[in-house]
Amino acid sequence: MFLTILLQAASAAALAKAGGALAASITAIAAALGIGRIGDKAMEAIARQPEAAGDVRSNMVVAAALVEGVSLFAVIVCMLAVVLS
Repeated sequence: MFLTILLQAASAAALAKAGGALAASITAIAAALGIGRIGDKAMEAIARQPEAAGDVRSNMVVAAALVEGVSLFAVIVCMLAVVLS
């Protein structure tokens, strides 16, 4: 009985670690794709209206910073799940 409980706890911890690592990698990939898309659309907007380059660039930096902040928070939560499991 006790051995069964220990085995279940060990497998749950391993699954939690694997899930946390997988979620952290997905978060990093999604953030990279999001920031790449922001940069792509900003360059497209600057190419269409060069006089608005300053406004587009500043909005692009703010949006990229928000995406990076959210992804950093998600990666930290995933790493906490790995460490605390």
